[in-house]
Amino acid sequence: MSPLPGILKGLITTARTALRPTHTAEYPDVAPELPPRSRGVIALLEENCTSCMLCARECPDWCIYIDSHKETIPATTEGGRDRQRNVLDRFAIDFSLCMYCGICIEVCPFDALHWSPQFEYAEVDLLDLLHEKDRLGGWMASVPPPPALDEKAAEPAEIAAANRPARGAGLAGGAGGAGGSGPRMPRTVRPRAAGSPRPDAGGSSPAAPSPPDAGEASP
Repeated sequence: MSPLPGILKGLITTARTALRPTHTAEYPDVAPELPPRSRGVIALLEENCTSCMLCARECPDWCIYIDSHKETIPATTEGGRDRQRNVLDRFAIDFSLCMYCGICIEVCPFDALHWSPQFEYAEVDLLDLLHEKDRLGGWMASVPPPPALDEKAAEPAEIAAANRPARGAGLAGGAGGAGGSGPRMPRTVRPRAAGSPRPDAGGSSPAAPSPPDAGEASP
C-alpha cells in the first residue's frame, strides 16, 4: 500500500489548521482575561480585622499566623468603664502552604480578607512566599469591586434590620398608650349580685355567692 494517501491526509489537516485563527495567549506581553471570581492572592483589609483568630483556626493548612495584644481605651464619660480592644501586631499568610480553598475568606465575619486576581508573585526563594500584613494590605488595590445586586434579589439582612421600625414605636400613640390620643378600649364590667353594695361605696365588697349544687333545685 502506497504511503501517499496518508501524507495527503496530513497535508490537508495542516492546511485546514493553518487557515484557522490562532488562540495562543501572548503572555506575558498580553495580560490574560481572568474570570471575575479568580483566586489569585489573598488581600487583607487591616482596619476590619479584630484578631478573632477564626480564619487561623479554620485554615486546613495552618498557614495563617496572627499575633495581637490588648489595649485599654479610657472611658469617654465620667463614671464610665474602660474598654479593651485587640490590636493587630502580625498577620501573615504562607502561600507556599496555602491551598487556595478560600475558607478563611468565607468565615471572616468582618470582611477583612478578599480575593485578588493578581497571581504574579512567584519567588526564587520559598521563604519569600510568606506575606506579612504590609504586603497583604498592598493587594487590596487590585481587589475588584463586588458585583451589583440583582434587582429582584431580597434586601440584605443588615439593611432590612436598619429600616425596621423600633419596637414599641407604633404603640406610643395607639390604644392603651400613656398619653396617647387614640381611642380607649372599653373596660369589661362584671354584673353585681342583687343587693350587694358597690365596691366604691366604702368597705370591701362581699364575696359572690357560690353556685348551687347540681342536686339542689334552683328557686
